[in-house]
Amino acid sequence: MNTSVHTNAPALVADAGIPLREILPWGVFGLIMAALLIYFVGAEQGATSLISGHSVHEFVHDGRHLLGFPCH
Repeated sequence: MNTSVHTNAPALVADAGIPLREILPWGVFGLIMAALLIYFVGAEQGATSLISGHSVHEFVHDGRHLLGFPCH
């Protein structure tokens, strides 16, 4: 004879979410990465070039046109 009791009511658990102090470093990291991406796609090989030559320009050439940055 089976004497187990089954209930269909779900247990209510309060969701505390993710604390801001855990999200903030990832948000700052994402903003820095986005700024670097915009720099390399939009401004590299120009007046503020950090890397000499045309390798970065050629690597991101199609991305420049897709995002509307003039390059030639």
